[in-house]
Amino acid sequence: MSDLQGFLLQASIWVIPLLLAIPPHEAAHAWVARHYGDDTASKLGRVTFNPIKHVDMFGTILLPGLLILVSAPFIFGYAKPVPVNFSRLRNPKRDMIWVALAGPASNILLACIGAVLLHVAIVVPGIFGAWLQTTLSLLVQLNIVLAVFNMLPVLPLDGGRVLTGLLPLNLARAFARTERYGMVVLLGLIIILPLIASQIGVVFSPLAWVILPITDAIRTVIFTVFGLI
Repeated sequence: MSDLQGFLLQASIWVIPLLLAIPPHEAAHAWVARHYGDDTASKLGRVTFNPIKHVDMFGTILLPGLLILVSAPFIFGYAKPVPVNFSRLRNPKRDMIWVALAGPASNILLACIGAVLLHVAIVVPGIFGAWLQTTLSLLVQLNIVLAVFNMLPVLPLDGGRVLTGLLPLNLARAFARTERYGMVVLLGLIIILPLIASQIGVVFSPLAWVILPITDAIRTVIFTVFGLI
């Protein structure tokens, strides 16, 4: 196998799970928003599994690639945010919770589908079988990580939307003002601070300490339910 073939093979193991995981997450947000009265995303063609409609150059391609490059403890990405006009939802405070939960729920569903398909991959012989097992295992892991990460109670993540919907109105408004800082804080915790700490020989990855135990527990449950362990 040439170096180019080896690179393409390794790239496909990561790219395919990302392209399978992220579009359904965003499509689920758009579909549930339409169900509850806001067709903004639907009119923009976002109720689709077509990755071209959802791919964000930084969040879907560059960020996961950077995390792989720096050997981050977990890999994640994101797509172009689905536009939701919460004022058009029939019950904005309640319905925003269901819209937010739809994305992580789709990832857990995809993780379950990946676990089922692993039964098929296990009996496929040769190099393709090994590739299929690795790709599906990463599909399961990535979808669980995306679900858990997105449920962190930080805006603009889905968990932040859920928390906004649950808080009393005055607190929800105050919490909503933190959205402008949320992604900067998250990127600092995921990339910048761990890199700085590694330069002085310290392992510092607070989000990984939170996310990975939950991810492992959910993975164990899914693999147990579908007879993989």
